[in-house]
Amino acid sequence: MSGTIPVPAPPTGTAGYRAVLALPGVGPLTAVALVARIPPTAAAVVLTLHVVLDLGLGYGAAGLVAAAATTGSAIGAPLLGRVIDRRGLRTVVVLTTIAEGVFWAVAPSLDHPLLLAGAFAAGVLGLPVFTVVRQALTSMVPADQRRPAFALDSMAVELTYAVGPAAGTLLALQLSPEIAMWSIGAAWVAAGIALFVLDPPVRAVAGSSDAENGPTRWWSRQLAAVLLATAATTFVVLGAELGVLAALQHSGEAWAFGPVIAVWCLASVVGGFRYGATRRALPQPVLVAALGVATLLVALGSSWWVFALLIIPSGLLCAPSFAAGTERAGALAPPGARGLVLGLHASALTLGSAAGVPLAGLVVDAISPAAAIVTVAGIAVLAAGGSALLGRSPAKQHL
Repeated sequence: MSGTIPVPAPPTGTAGYRAVLALPGVGPLTAVALVARIPPTAAAVVLTLHVVLDLGLGYGAAGLVAAAATTGSAIGAPLLGRVIDRRGLRTVVVLTTIAEGVFWAVAPSLDHPLLLAGAFAAGVLGLPVFTVVRQALTSMVPADQRRPAFALDSMAVELTYAVGPAAGTLLALQLSPEIAMWSIGAAWVAAGIALFVLDPPVRAVAGSSDAENGPTRWWSRQLAAVLLATAATTFVVLGAELGVLAALQHSGEAWAFGPVIAVWCLASVVGGFRYGATRRALPQPVLVAALGVATLLVALGSSWWVFALLIIPSGLLCAPSFAAGTERAGALAPPGARGLVLGLHASALTLGSAAGVPLAGLVVDAISPAAAIVTVAGIAVLAAGGSALLGRSPAKQHL
């Protein structure tokens, strides 16, 4: 008879969430992250309103500013992640907090060309809140409890996206875009100070076995598969969102966009909660493929209440798809390169949205909103299939 004591399985359901939040440092990190993510979610709409209302330029010019910030962010995320791996979190927090504060302080006085350059620089040196939180969770939470941790993180992101753009729009329209920009800058600085004080662990501790013996090879076919499926997730979500907005505008129901998106976010939170509460979950490519298929239904919408109903199945799969990608990327990241790998994961999220929105817009103009939704959903399904094939081990590919 063996004297080995069986290790109890981690709790599931609501008990799993309580166990994660009870881990040292996770509760404060979750609270700080919930507030610190509001500035980046409000930034795009505030910059857009500034370009349109204050500078008197069109939405095309505003889109260029958003594209500059997005490109900068996609480049900066893995670079800043690598600095975190080598120098620690506080070095990056100080650098990026100063950069954010300076940009948002002077942005209202910049003309369009300088605003483009400033938005790009602010993207490269942007405070990496999303990456830092996920990297900290990977370091603080045991592997067998990361599913509820990342599900909770995805649900928190949904909530901030429901609050951030609305708050930014309210400030810009009720007060002024200038005041909204200064408010975002102040919120960025406050977020940076909070992260500096909290200083959650984000890398292997010096002298530990992870730091000394952790693998140095971080790139693999499996990681490439995760990044492809991750990009496909934001590609279909943001592309379909634009398609819904265009459809509601064409039907004279643009006022209902907020309620429809609120239903989508609520369904996503419900799906994320269910995902985090399960012990066994579907692989990321399967979830993303299912998300794409469910999004095809949205193309059948005719009026706002029909869209609100048809969007629920897609919403139920949003947070699980995002959480599965973060969980898998964290599992594949070696201790000495967590910042780099999760920075690449953040870049994949950014690039997916940067590709999905323009493509959906082109299809809306050329054909129809419904065709745009079908296009981005179909491409997401194909990308999920490609991810599944890419992530197979070489041994399985020869069977």
